[in-house]
Amino acid sequence: MGYAIALSALLIAGTVGAVVALRRTQASPGPTELDAEAEANRWLIRLGGSLMPPGASNWASNGKTAGRALTDAAECHRAARSLLAEARTAAEYERVTRTAQQGLRHVEAAREALGLATGQTSGVLDPVPLLR
Repeated sequence: MGYAIALSALLIAGTVGAVVALRRTQASPGPTELDAEAEANRWLIRLGGSLMPPGASNWASNGKTAGRALTDAAECHRAARSLLAEARTAAEYERVTRTAQQGLRHVEAAREALGLATGQTSGVLDPVPLLR
């Protein structure tokens, strides 16, 4: 009878351990829609800030390549804002993030075309560092 009680206790402990381990692996499903929305909004704000540094209005007149890149960045900003307004799922918010990141790459291309160091505009440090 002692063996039956010990075996029952071991089976119960093993079952409890398995249930706890299973719940721990399922407890972290990944980022939620709210996390994805916050990330998308952060990238959109970052792009908007990069489009408005001091002296940005003079960038377009300084070179055709820079002007085109800034126009493309502004189009990405507009598209990302529109996508964000309609987004409801994590995949849709990821699309907003990718669009904003693409716009930041266009801003970086404009800066390179003008010979500006990354993170600087007309000698004034830009508060929003760009992607690499």
